[in-house]
Parts: sequence; C-alpha cells; structure tokens
Amino acid sequence: MTPSATYRLQLQPDFPFAAAADAVPYLAELGVSHLHLSPVLEAVPGSGHGYDVVDHSTVRAEFGGEEGLRELAVTAHAHGLGIVLDIVPNHMAAVPRHNVALWEVLREGPESPYARWFDIDWAAGGGKVLLPVLAGRVGEESGGFEPGTRDDGTPVLRYGALEFPLREGTADLPLPELLAAQHYRLAWWRLARTELNYRRFFTISDLIGVRVEHPEVFAATHAKILELVSEGVVDGLRVDHPDGLADPAAYLGRLGDATGGRWTVVEKILTGSEALPAGWAVAGTTGYDALYRIDGLFTDPMGAADLLGRYRDFAGPPGDRGGYWTATVRRAAYRVVTHELAAETEWLTRLAVEACAGDPALHDHAPWALRTAVRELLVRVPVYRPYVTAGGPLTEVAESTLPAEAVRDAKAVFSVSQEAEAVDVVRDLALGRLGDGPEHAAFCARFAQTASALHAKSVEDTAFYRYVPLISATEVGGDPGRPAVSPEEFHAFCARVARDWPATGTVLTTHDTKRSGDVRARIAVLSECPERWSSLVAQLTRAASVPAPDPQLAWQAWQSAYGCAGVPSGEMAGRLEPALLKAVREAGLFTSWTEPDPAYERAVTDFVAAGPGSEAGGTRSMMAGFAESLAPFVRANVLGAALVHLTMPGVPDLYQGTEREYIALVDPDNRRPFGRPAGGGDEKTALTTAALRLRREHPRLFGESGTYAPLPARGPAAAHCLAFCRSGEVVTAVTRLSLRLDEEGGWLDTELPLPDEGPWTDLLSPGREFTGPSVAVAQLFEDRPVALLVRAGGVAGRG
Repeated sequence: MTPSATYRLQLQPDFPFAAAADAVPYLAELGVSHLHLSPVLEAVPGSGHGYDVVDHSTVRAEFGGEEGLRELAVTAHAHGLGIVLDIVPNHMAAVPRHNVALWEVLREGPESPYARWFDIDWAAGGGKVLLPVLAGRVGEESGGFEPGTRDDGTPVLRYGALEFPLREGTADLPLPELLAAQHYRLAWWRLARTELNYRRFFTISDLIGVRVEHPEVFAATHAKILELVSEGVVDGLRVDHPDGLADPAAYLGRLGDATGGRWTVVEKILTGSEALPAGWAVAGTTGYDALYRIDGLFTDPMGAADLLGRYRDFAGPPGDRGGYWTATVRRAAYRVVTHELAAETEWLTRLAVEACAGDPALHDHAPWALRTAVRELLVRVPVYRPYVTAGGPLTEVAESTLPAEAVRDAKAVFSVSQEAEAVDVVRDLALGRLGDGPEHAAFCARFAQTASALHAKSVEDTAFYRYVPLISATEVGGDPGRPAVSPEEFHAFCARVARDWPATGTVLTTHDTKRSGDVRARIAVLSECPERWSSLVAQLTRAASVPAPDPQLAWQAWQSAYGCAGVPSGEMAGRLEPALLKAVREAGLFTSWTEPDPAYERAVTDFVAAGPGSEAGGTRSMMAGFAESLAPFVRANVLGAALVHLTMPGVPDLYQGTEREYIALVDPDNRRPFGRPAGGGDEKTALTTAALRLRREHPRLFGESGTYAPLPARGPAAAHCLAFCRSGEVVTAVTRLSLRLDEEGGWLDTELPLPDEGPWTDLLSPGREFTGPSVAVAQLFEDRPVALLVRAGGVAGRG
C-alpha cells in the first residue's frame, strides 16, 4: 500500500517503541498514514541514530526489543497507521566487541565464514585488517594493552573500553608477538587516511562496508527485516545510502522480489537534472530533489546574486576559497580525494595496476600515472556516481558521468601525452568497458562507491560550509550556485514526478538536513532584501563586543542567529555554538575534526556567546527588530513551503515536530527526542492537519492515478503566485517572494484562473467560498498568504 503521508520518528534509548506507541493517537489524528521509524536493529549501545548496526538478526533491546516493535505495530494498525522502516544495507559498526560477525572475522581471518560479509582488501594489509583505533603510535600505546578473558573464558585483548578477539593459540604470547600474530593490526587512528584497507561509510572508519551483493550476505542481513515485512508488522522501507553498494540496481531488485514489491524509497541524492535510474525497483527517492525545488521557489534569483556580491565584499574569501561555487567545489574535492580518501584512491590504483598487468595491450601504464588519472577523474564526476557493471551494457546516462570534457581536463595535468593515456584506461575501467574479470568488476564497483563518498564529503560536508552567501541554499540535494527555482521549472519537475515516480517521497526536513525547513524559509527572505541584510551585518559587526575570528564565520553565524530567531530565551548560544563549531570543522579552512586549532575554536565560541548567541545587549535587540520587520514575509515562506510540500506529487514525509513551527540546526540539534505539543498547535499545524487529512481521505486525488496541472496567474503580480491543481478537484495557491511583492505595490488586479466555475471552498478558512472562472488573488489571500481550495460537490461534497 502506498502511504498518503509518513511521519518520521527518531527512535533513541530515551524515546523507545513504547514512547512511539504513546504518540500514535496524536499522529493518527494529525492525518498521516504511516509511521516512519529510524533504524530498529541492534546498534552500538547508546547510539542516538541507529545507523551503526551490530546485529541484523535482532531488534534493538534498548528500544524494547522485537516484542516492543510488534506491540507498536499493533497499536499503529489499530489506529489505521502502517509502519515504514529505515534499513541500513551498506555498512555496520566496526566495533568488534558488539559486532559478532566482525569479531569472528578478526579472530579467524580470511578463512572465517563471515569474511565475505565485509569489504576488506586483505592483500593490501598483508593479510591483516587495519584497525585505526589507537590514540597514538602502537609503541606509545603499548602500556594501554591488557590481555584478559571474557566472562565465558574467551581470551581477549583490551585497549581502554575497546575489546578485540585473539587468534587461537596466541593468548599466552608476549605482547609484541601477540600483536603480530593477529589477523588485524591495531594502529594509530591517523593511519586511516592512508592505510585503511576496508571500505567504510564516507570517511567514517567506525562504519565498515558490507557486501550485500553476495546472496548469502543479503539473506543473512535481511532475514529479520523480511520476516517483519512478511508478517505484516512492517509495511514499507526506506533504504539508507544505496550509492555505497556495489550494484544498487541488483540489490534493489533482490529486495523488491523479497518484499513482494512493498513501497520502498531510497536515500538517493540527485544532482541538477539527474534522474533516478529508470530500472530501479523502488517507488522513488526520499525527497531531497523535491526539497531543492520547494526551497528554490521562495528564493529570489536577482537578490541572491546581489547577496553573493555583498558577501564577497564583506568576507573577502581569497581566490576560490568560498566566493565562487564551482571553484569551491573543485578545490574541496581535491582536498578530500588527496587527504580523507587517500586510502580509497590507493585501493583503486592497485586495482587499475592489476587490470593493466593482466592485459598485454595495457602494460607499462605507470602506477603514478594511473593514480593521477584516478584522482583527476574522480574530482570531475558531475553526479554522485555512475551506475554500471563491468562488461555490462553502458547507457548514455552512465557514460555522461565521465564526459569527454572531464577526460580532456584530466589529461591536461600530464606533461607527456602518452602518459596521459592512463586517463582513457581509468575511464574505460570505471565504465566497465574493459571486460568483466574480477579485477575489472572490483575497479568498476569501487570507483563508483568512491565517487559517491567523494561527492558527499566534498560538496555536502565541505563546500556547503565554505560557500555561505545564503546558507538556506546549502542543503542536501541543493545547488548553492543556482539557489532559485522558477515556477516554470517547478511545474516541469512536478509533471515529471507525477508521470514517472508518482509515489516517490518528498521532504522539507530530515534527520540529516543542516537546517530545518522553517529555518531555511526564514533565511531565504534575505534573498529579497540583500541590501538590508548587509547593512545589518555591518551594524552588528560594529556593535559586537567580541570580534569574529574571520568575516566568513561572522556572515554565516549572523544568518544562523537570524534563522533561529524563534528559539526560546536562554537556548540560543547553546544551540548555535555546536552547529557553528561543526561548520568550521567541516569547512576545514582554519580548523578541522582531525587537525583542530583550539585557539581558533575558542575564538568562535567567545564570539558566539558575546554576539549571535547573546541573550542581551545591542546585537540581540538589533537582530530582534530586524526579524520582527520580516515576520510577515517569513510567515508566507513557511506556510507556502509547507502547503506545496503536502500537496505536490509524491508522498510527503514529515520530520518529527515539523507539523508546527520547528526551529532546528544540524545534528544533534535536530535529533532531540520527539515531544507531543501542548495545546492545539499553531497556524502551521492547522494547515498541515487540513492537508494531511485531505490526502488520507481522498488518496485518488494525490496518489499514483492523480493528475497535476499548473494554474498560472494573470496580471501584474502573477510571478508572485504559485498555483496548481490536483486531479481537477484541489487547488493549491501560495505567495512567493512576498517581500518583493510588498515593495512592488501588492497584488493589484492579479487574478488566478480556476479549473471551473465551482464553487470552491478554502479548507484553511472554513466558510470562505469562491465562484467564477477566476478569483482576485488579493481576495484569495485576504486572510493568509496561502489557500487550499476544494471543489464543492467534489471533495467537499463527499467530505
């Protein structure tokens, strides 16, 4: 069954299944059709997110175990709600103490029956798995090792809170010999960057890649989930990070067959006009492509360009550090591929060398040339990854992921043309053109997986924090270099979704968004008043008692403070500080996670406490006055984005708490336990409830058979009205760029044509009806900047 709408609950030890069950009556009343639960399988104890799975066969005990999940399902089903589970096929926690499968591999080595579970390059490590867990070099840390036994008598090696298995017959060896005798090598954590020999999740060495491409591994890691699906406990799935898999299409086909085609969406981030591969056995994505289009509707293109110029003048980012989007991305990509992903690049180079050694026509390509070609092509992949298999068919779309201009530019770094031919070899290997032998298949898959990790780390986790003229545009799936989306582009996107992926997911806020939808909607208003914003920042800079350590940080800190203007008194500094520290560490310009600069970070916290996070003083009152002056326009953006999200093609997913005003920054700020709101909610809650109940009660209008038609307004302010009709019976109309509208004199005689004479009732304003071939937009938006019309005798008549 396709959901009408899902509601994401972030399960935690402090918010287990029983707490979720208590929320069910409220959520059913709200109007959603399905609960969307974060991962539920056994994870590292205390994990606040659940993506660090340690046991696929067990439902997490900290949440109430399988019994608790089944009781939640009974409660949900009794209230008419289904359950969608978030599953994690790509990786597990690399914590041997809790991960039994990994424990056995480390104890028995490549002969372990679990060895095929994990993506380990045994040859690169001399037959050992590198475990980069030590605080210092092994010689410096030798005093911290302690051989011992578990309660059951199993010999182990302990290092602080960590615990490792010992190879049979080695427990009594002296420490140096004991360490050397294991199937793993304990090493300084810094060696992960260059020496790691297992695939990980992005650059997180605590998460080890799982090889679900092997049928027996798929079966073992999915048995419990498939049991819950087959028994009706679970009704749908959300697949985390499919781009990390060796062959996403094959995996999703196997999963679809095993679930009987249950509704499934994938966390696939599409870049620009990239389309989801047509052959994937899913309903669509989790919705970041929709998020970009919705946000873009409420961003002024001319104002955003003006704001960029003012940002450059204020922050003065030298060279391409953060003033030009394309250059910022390329620079970040080089940084990541040569530093954080150096081990992955070396792995690819070894595979390329092996492939060339096995083909006489490819002999004598030097390893350094192949390494250079790998690096230069990786940084030029324009999307997350190609979707090809070695020796398989090569589509035009897949070939475009390594276009001719990428090859040309990659070759330009070589001084000798014959050596530059290594680029052609690497491209052909990456596109699966040189055969389907083991080394060819391994390179083809590994290149795609590494490209995905590189794109995510260099764009989402680096460039988004370096390029900050308008931080509402630096969101997963977004395009900060082109933040605005025209109504025509939005309508074209919706038409494609309705035609090709009508049951895809859509979102505005997730557990991974850097700022909640409401924060972004607030900040987007700045694109309509760049001159006022830059003037305010100049005043705040003069008034701040503690200067910012650099102007780029100041610019995004003040935008963050403005975006959080609704945060309760006493919370601002405590919530801004960790978000901004994360921002400067991810940017890696002055400090980073692995090479922190304590003095710089102290300057950040001092500035935040005295300026953007201050609860008193001149800067606080200046920001409050500015926020109050823009409140009507923020209201239009927040309500408009919410209504578009809830009524456009696709299945809307609401993140916990977003049915009302929801002010949140990046995790952990956005992963606070769910709390049912006191009282009746706010204006946004009423809108959300009306739209959700309409979807649930009339699925044919919004579901896979529903239609979508743009409704262009007519008149001098037509560009400020975005409207569309669903299945001839529901009209959504919202105000966009309302500050510009106000400056241009309002709606004047702008009209919105209606699909028929009506009458039409506004569900958001009971008692208001409109009749005729069109309605004056000023009249339509008399009470609020949005309207949700239903045709009397149609939806309203069957109400």
